[in-house]
Amino acid sequence: MYNVYVETTIPSYLVGKRTDNIIILGHRQITSEWWQRRRKEYKLFISDVVIEEISAGNPSFAEKRIELLAGIPVLDYNPKIEPIAAKYMRHFSFPDKLFRDVFHIAYTVYYEMDFLLTWNCKHLANAHIKLELARFNSRLGFRTPEICTPEELLDFHKGD
Repeated sequence: MYNVYVETTIPSYLVGKRTDNIIILGHRQITSEWWQRRRKEYKLFISDVVIEEISAGNPSFAEKRIELLAGIPVLDYNPKIEPIAAKYMRHFSFPDKLFRDVFHIAYTVYYEMDFLLTWNCKHLANAHIKLELARFNSRLGFRTPEICTPEELLDFHKGD
């Protein structure tokens, strides 16, 4: 069974305010389908960063997001995670506001997750960032998780 770190955008797409944005609607549909049909095929994990992020915003949506992730193991914070995140921040020259996004990567690397599941295609599931992250992690001696969207995990079947 593969280990999947569930990043904040996943519960946010499952529990969000109404929208007419067709891209967001598509992402929500795919996320909902993966959550209902496929999530039990994986061992899911979150972090304190995810809990902090899903707890923010509209209190009623925050409560629903928290309920949705109830029972999913929370990876323990380890002081070794912060220096990993700091190395990524420097290497990618990310602005300080992206530190939480980088922490998601640092958690998945430190805990050697198989997947980081996200809809953050600007800062996480981005082809250029993924390639550079793999190169950088190789130099650091770290294994790089597969950073992907629910769509990429939706129709996987072993043995196909």
